[in-house]
Amino acid sequence: MELKIFWTDFAKAELKKNFKYLKDNASLRIARNETKKIVRETKRLKKQPRIGRIEEMLIDRNQEFRYLIHQNYKIIYWLNTKKGQIEIVDVFDTQQYPMKIRRTK
Repeated sequence: MELKIFWTDFAKAELKKNFKYLKDNASLRIARNETKKIVRETKRLKKQPRIGRIEEMLIDRNQEFRYLIHQNYKIIYWLNTKKGQIEIVDVFDTQQYPMKIRRTK
């Protein structure tokens, strides 16, 4: 069964922040392309939800958070089997302070 991809409000907000940063510091074209690539990367999870590695910084949480890497971004998600969906919870820029990743709820 193919799972649905669900973006949390927090993940959407982080994606928008990344878009704005790239638009302001690179170009609108680069911001659009990178955002599309990040979203496209998550679609792989529909058929292979466990391809991401377990996020060790979030191991103490109730859910098993995993991540995919796209360039310098970690796309953090968990498999919500009750709802039959993959929940994207964060798009984390790995150039930030690593412990900041723990802010994910």
